[in-house]
Amino acid sequence: MKTLKEVANGQTVTVSKVCGEGAIKRRIMDMGITKNVSVYVRKVAPLGDPIEVTVRGYELSLRKSEAEMIMVN
Repeated sequence: MKTLKEVANGQTVTVSKVCGEGAIKRRIMDMGITKNVSVYVRKVAPLGDPIEVTVRGYELSLRKSEAEMIMVN
């Protein structure tokens, strides 16, 4: 299993688990990133931060630290 941080540009993956706890996990889930949702990686900044993704029809930017908490397959 890998994290969203490790996914290359242009790939679509499915979320298998959101790690972390407390407010950070709640914030990620409030953004629509929940188990079994498809995430398309649109763009990764040259230094890797932020990562632009499309989730549930809208665009979202995630920090590397947030992307590391999202397990995908």
